[in-house]
Amino acid sequence: MIKTEERADAGVVARTPDYRTLLVHVEPGAAAAHRVEIAAALARHTGARLIGLGAETFDPTPTPDPFSGYAAGEWVALVQEQIGKNLTAAEAAFRRDADGADIEWRTVQDYPHLALIRAAKAADLILMSPMTHAARTCAADPADVVMGAGRPVLIVPKERRHLHANAVVVAWKDTRECRRALSDAMPFLSRADDVIVLAVCKADTSEIATLETADVVANLKRHGVAARAMVTSAAPDGVPAEILRVARVAGADLVVAGAYGHSRVREWAFGGVTDDFLHRPDCFVLMSH
Repeated sequence: MIKTEERADAGVVARTPDYRTLLVHVEPGAAAAHRVEIAAALARHTGARLIGLGAETFDPTPTPDPFSGYAAGEWVALVQEQIGKNLTAAEAAFRRDADGADIEWRTVQDYPHLALIRAAKAADLILMSPMTHAARTCAADPADVVMGAGRPVLIVPKERRHLHANAVVVAWKDTRECRRALSDAMPFLSRADDVIVLAVCKADTSEIATLETADVVANLKRHGVAARAMVTSAAPDGVPAEILRVARVAGADLVVAGAYGHSRVREWAFGGVTDDFLHRPDCFVLMSH
């Protein structure tokens, strides 16, 4: 829903930013049903179109000798037939779970993360679940999509049934990724009653963090965002827990963060905020790269 405000002094109409098109991957099963229900509720609330994407494929099996070629061909035909059935079931589930929203269905036989990245050009926001142990042929790793889509990704935790975003925590760090996340999250930030720009840092850098968060808050307020700054301290391995602690105290169910402020290899090797939020979120997390 678009809200407008008349500015008598300027004689112009200020519009609240919106996500006009949402994108969600759909596969048969409870995980996708939960994800689609959240996406559909957001689409209905904002008046956005919701694109459901069915994507699944298989990893080719090399044939060790020419005599096995015929059997391999039969196997491929059976697998493709099953994928077709899965995609048909996914479409039926999507239409059921997204009832009442403005929806569109797309289907492709491909790796889900690649299909989402290609379809991202048609959307403003991608909704995903945390990565599970499901095969990459039928499930998408949000890390791959965040890195390749050029669109914000909203991670939907399985324990949460509703996204309110009345209070939002921005996990601030002075990086390109975080600045991008701030811009991408404006449709949520502009509607929130309380936006906390939180810097979790070492004690000896708190003065710099205070100046940085003050700049961010001042700019957000110029956009009509009800923002305030907060600076706390924690050890590097305690940063995710501290962000979630502040979110719980503030009653925030959405965290906004930049993805991969360091190299991705380092994130995977040593964990980090990005890895925790992409794979083990306790609340909704919007991430951008």
